[in-house]
Order: sequence, then structure tokens, then C-alpha cells
Amino acid sequence: MTLNDEQEKFYRQTLEVTRKQIEELNGQIEEELAKVKERLADLQARKNAAKQIHDGACRILGVENELEPAEEQESQE
Repeated sequence: MTLNDEQEKFYRQTLEVTRKQIEELNGQIEEELAKVKERLADLQARKNAAKQIHDGACRILGVENELEPAEEQESQE
């Protein structure tokens, strides 16, 4: 397929515009992933702290920690 000068210019401009859009979107994706990873790390730390408190309360009361079997199953999945 042979392009005239105007068509070639149009497609070259399209390449440049879409290349810039893709680069910007890649940057936005990386920013969002970083936010998600940070949020997940925070939630995991809060969960671990709550598990420690729960385990301590179970030990003080002398009762079985009912969450331990569930936690073992979650880690295996």
C-alpha cells in the first residue's frame, strides 16, 4: 500500500500521539500499583497485629485460638 505525503504524515503523528499516551498510561499504572502494594502491606501489618492480640487473649484465657486452623488453611491456598 502506497501512502501519499499527507497520509504518511497523519500516521506518523498518530504513532507519536499513541506512543505518548501509552507511556503516560504506563506511568499511571505504576503509580496505582505502588499505592495498592502500600495499602496491602498496611492491611497485612494490621492483620498481623490483630492476630497477635487475639492469640495473647486466648493464652491469657486458656482457650484454644480458633483462628489458627483457619490461618493455616489460608496460607496453603
